[in-house]
Amino acid sequence: MNLNKCCRCGCFYATEGDVCPNCKPKDFNEITKLKSYLEINSTPDSIECISANTGISFKNLNRFLAQDEFSKLSNKFNNSSNIGINL
Repeated sequence: MNLNKCCRCGCFYATEGDVCPNCKPKDFNEITKLKSYLEINSTPDSIECISANTGISFKNLNRFLAQDEFSKLSNKFNNSSNIGINL
């Protein structure tokens, strides 16, 4: 049995994915919030702006933006001057 470390809370778990079963609903809610925000604000100025307006942490935003469905937005921020934010 392989153990994975949850990207959100750091606990170890045995199921697939990058978050534990306890954190999956939190991830789902934040991704839903991010998608809703991006529907209204299709060209946000920065990750800081997204975080301030959604309440999603930089850590989780970086993780979400690394997903394929957000690749266009992620590329925009990789080419901008977000100091200290690793995407």
